[in-house]
Amino acid sequence: MSELKYCRVEDEGRLRIVTLNRPEVMNALHSEAHFELEKVWDEFAANPDLWVAIVTGAGDRAFSAGNDLKVQAAGKRGPTPPSGFAGLTLRFNLDKPLIAAVNGIAMGGGFEIALACDLVVAAENAVFALPEPRVGLVAGAGGVHRLPRMIGQKQALGMILTGRRVSAAEGRTLGFVNEVVPQGEALAGAKRWAAQILECSPLAVRASKQCVYAGLDEPTLETAITTMYPSQQRNRDSQDYIEGPKAFAEKRKPNWQNR
Repeated sequence: MSELKYCRVEDEGRLRIVTLNRPEVMNALHSEAHFELEKVWDEFAANPDLWVAIVTGAGDRAFSAGNDLKVQAAGKRGPTPPSGFAGLTLRFNLDKPLIAAVNGIAMGGGFEIALACDLVVAAENAVFALPEPRVGLVAGAGGVHRLPRMIGQKQALGMILTGRRVSAAEGRTLGFVNEVVPQGEALAGAKRWAAQILECSPLAVRASKQCVYAGLDEPTLETAITTMYPSQQRNRDSQDYIEGPKAFAEKRKPNWQNR
């Protein structure tokens, strides 16, 4: 990829690690950063050799403090790409798994980035909040919609209407954090989850993710279960659909071809 100014990208085999890289402002993001990240995620989505991604923040203080309010206050906010905040919050067609490695503060848009991911691994010093109403804003990059779907209406409103801060431990109890790890180990923890995902069929993983999200939008459980979703059909038609049971029968590790 061309030179990146606001993030770092490292590919380790099938895994992509994207690090939000504005530590001087606690990895807060502005318009230019959103468009740069959109290209990063577009490339990840299109690359058949990349199966899982992790997003984290540079430094030891913050995952992301969200929207760069100083830029907005100066009247230089600029547009947001169609894929949303950080190129992620409106990216509804990505079936590859995303993991947030939250290494510190995840406020506002930063929390919304984490909510847009499929799994959240948080260091014990991580702090989550949607403080937008405290500065006259609304958590419109998904926070006011994703959070109540994840943790229930009353618990979500308790965070949204007050802007209160929630620890990693409370986030685990509420249900939006998968695992809490020691300070400094968020990325390592996320890599462990990624390694487990990478043991599975990539097509089956993507089909499973699509089934979950699409199924939640169906009007009834029966409709969700009886619908054949596109990625599910693609998985059934694949070579890997045969390879998995064959490898099990032969007592060996499957050789996933992703086709």
